[in-house]
Amino acid sequence: MPVSAYAQAALFIVAAAVALLASAGTAAILTFWIYLAIFAAVMVAAFVWLDPGLLRERTRPGGKRPPLGLRIFTLILFLHWIVAGLDRGRFHWSDSVPAWLQAVALIAFAGGYALCFWAMAANRFFSSVVRIQDDRGQYVVTDGPYAFVRHPGYAAGILIMLASGVALGSWLAAAIVVLASLPFLLYRAITEDRVLLADLAGYRDYAARVRWRLLPGLW
Repeated sequence: MPVSAYAQAALFIVAAAVALLASAGTAAILTFWIYLAIFAAVMVAAFVWLDPGLLRERTRPGGKRPPLGLRIFTLILFLHWIVAGLDRGRFHWSDSVPAWLQAVALIAFAGGYALCFWAMAANRFFSSVVRIQDDRGQYVVTDGPYAFVRHPGYAAGILIMLASGVALGSWLAAAIVVLASLPFLLYRAITEDRVLLADLAGYRDYAARVRWRLLPGLW
């Protein structure tokens, strides 16, 4: 991976920390630090263990800049971090999330990233956009979490978004990120499934064996 990729990842973590801590006006919120530590650990693990070609595909899918939808999604993340900081540190609009629930949400947040990491480790075609990667020799992946659901990455993303604002202790931040991100993630899951069914050899047979898109027994 080029040095710029490491620099971008480090910058993103620093920017997330600044969004949370500067908006809060204090660094004395333990759950913020635990949240950031989980985030940083995931970034480090990705660079150490994941396929470099996958990381390049995720940062520049097909050699292009990420599309507008992903950039807007990133802005939503920063918005909910800023709101969480303002809520917890300054204005206390909705910071009544019980400590036990914040702890559960932090575990769910880490679990969502663990599931996402498992999916990326199993699937070197885990792109940040919906596309058939003929340039990378894409084929149907059936190992790891793909043995149970067809889109574990989106399942992980939904779990992370459901847990994020609660883990930060702000009901308002939780509402913002859930309401803004869930329609996007569900739309992406449905769209990607249709594209793969239409254009990826072997995917239709795989879909007949693995019926569930996101959650076994539900959908």
